[in-house]
Amino acid sequence: MNKKKIELQVQNISNSQAQAGAYALVLAEVGGNRQLPVIIGAYEAQAMLIELKKIIPPRPMTHNLFASVLEILGVKLLRILIYKAENGIFYSFLYMKAEETILRIDARTSDAVTLALRMDAPIFIYEDILEAERLKTGEQSTAPMGDGSPAQDEFLQEDSLEMLKAALQKAIEDEDYERAARLRDRIRSMEKE
Repeated sequence: MNKKKIELQVQNISNSQAQAGAYALVLAEVGGNRQLPVIIGAYEAQAMLIELKKIIPPRPMTHNLFASVLEILGVKLLRILIYKAENGIFYSFLYMKAEETILRIDARTSDAVTLALRMDAPIFIYEDILEAERLKTGEQSTAPMGDGSPAQDEFLQEDSLEMLKAALQKAIEDEDYERAARLRDRIRSMEKE
């Protein structure tokens, strides 16, 4: 049985209206208009936002560490596949290549997406799952993430601000003044909001 796979991309991360303290990751069909909402935790949302905004934390976060270990070992993340949805929970596989061996590893979808962002790997889902679980509203947002998006709520903004300040300090210590200037400007912009 060869089921059709659809490629997805991260479109948005926002506060979940369904669950307090949770976030909604919206994955959008590449070249289409279907969207898939995935409920994730605050830590996972923060990790994805850090990757999406290309923020380099002063010390490696868990996903960065895992990706670095894979890269050093010569393992490539080929793709992720959301292969099942059950009771609002999505199940994913990581497909990796180590030398000539293809590995399939079960993973939480939030971890898989974060790794895909970090390692530039495509995200796929079986079409029947996308069709069954997609957003069914007529109001499908097509606005990409950016400044002023709902994802920049106070919790994530405070944590991101602290990370930016730590990254600024490291850039100064490393005498990377160009990067320090960009970080300083980003910090000022966030503090004004």
